[in-house]
Amino acid sequence: MEIFIYSFGALFSIMNPLGTVPVFVGLTKQIEKKERSSISFWTSINVLLILLISFFAGKYMLSFFGISLEALKIAGGLIIASSGFALLTGKFSEHKGMKKDKVQKDIHSRSEISLTPLALPMLAGPGTISMLITFNQKYETPDQIVSVLVAILLTVIVIFLILRSSHLIVKLLGASGINALSRIIGFVVIAIGVELILGSVMSVLSIK
Repeated sequence: MEIFIYSFGALFSIMNPLGTVPVFVGLTKQIEKKERSSISFWTSINVLLILLISFFAGKYMLSFFGISLEALKIAGGLIIASSGFALLTGKFSEHKGMKKDKVQKDIHSRSEISLTPLALPMLAGPGTISMLITFNQKYETPDQIVSVLVAILLTVIVIFLILRSSHLIVKLLGASGINALSRIIGFVVIAIGVELILGSVMSVLSIK
């Protein structure tokens, strides 16, 4: 249960679907509710596929490029921490490569936005991918793997529900409310990134 709670909390914080809500609303404000639901569904499916591939195939990528797990943790920790700072400063979209002119261009190609920019890199970015590779190396027993997979599935379901209700969320919370929540989450994300870096550095020093 502890692994499930930690995995879900870490994934939700780093992916920050609430931070994606304004972008989703901007890309879908001129289309019907049924089509928005369809985009939400396929975005969630794409996210699920990216997360599963990262979790199960990530270690082979590490082996192929000759990257150690500790190096990955440090690099991932830096990326995750930088995402947290972006949340605190209100520049999460820019940090993910989503600029206003880019959003305006993507409005005219809605059939493709479920994969990019929504699924990748807005939701399943480098920080999320590196964390899942770390999870794969850290949790190896069947019950641990199941806990992580259930956390992934629940995270994807929550993402779908948030995206599907994004227009309602914006009406209820407003831009200021979403920014406030994102900045609170930013503290958690920074802590996760720092924890990964510290754990890796301590592990390397203990080996030496």
